[in-house]
Amino acid sequence: MKSKIRAAAVAFGVLSIGYYLYYGLTYTPDEFTGGMLGWVGPQMALPIIALTIVPIVFAFTGDGIIESFTGRNSGEFRDGELGIGTITAFRQTGVSVNDQPQVRIEFRVEGADGKVFDSQATMIVPLTELALLQPGVVLPVRYLPGRTDKVEVDRSGDAGAAQRAMNESLIRKGITTRGKLDIAERGLAAQAVVRSLDVSGRIRGGYTEVALGLVVTRPDGSTFQTRADKYLPPSAIGHVQIGRVIQVRYLPGNEQELVIALPVNAG
Repeated sequence: MKSKIRAAAVAFGVLSIGYYLYYGLTYTPDEFTGGMLGWVGPQMALPIIALTIVPIVFAFTGDGIIESFTGRNSGEFRDGELGIGTITAFRQTGVSVNDQPQVRIEFRVEGADGKVFDSQATMIVPLTELALLQPGVVLPVRYLPGRTDKVEVDRSGDAGAAQRAMNESLIRKGITTRGKLDIAERGLAAQAVVRSLDVSGRIRGGYTEVALGLVVTRPDGSTFQTRADKYLPPSAIGHVQIGRVIQVRYLPGNEQELVIALPVNAG
């Protein structure tokens, strides 16, 4: 769609200027007006309009700008594959829309097939959300399998699809299992207090293994003690320090097997 809009604007500009030149070169002057009316007159309107519209069209069809107005991904990426993008760097481009800056974000993307590639996205970011863009932050992105040099941050609002993509990524890395995901989906929600924290030193996919000693409070107010081994991103280690209260899920028939509920971007 963006390419079609730009092509239409360029075609309008070329035709407008072409008509103006043709009119000026083929105009036949008379003895009263001379040749100036061939170049000065109503025929100037189309080139002036074209020279105004074409730059505006190119500016407002820039990467991320249409998406900021529509709140949706562009037509090209709307049905693209869903991948997991980790921010490696970002910078402002100097362009802004309604005082909201345009940002170019560098990603390390893990595709739906598990393959990893570097890419980038350009988008308009509200000033209130600019501080959230930090290296290590994970975002769902849309990409085209045959063209991985560019992605778009997913704007579908389908949290379920994004969670499934994240789950598959974690399973591939050995950070979680389908059994634990089942507990996370069907288990009882409860609170637990961290009583001990041990770091084994093992790392998988940038995640650090920790062993937590927990005191879990059942829904009826009674408690039980258990131990949970979990791989966490470095930004989440501060959320499981001794004395912290965390959210967990467990199945009533197997209280010793539980999962910890922490956001992906815990930092």
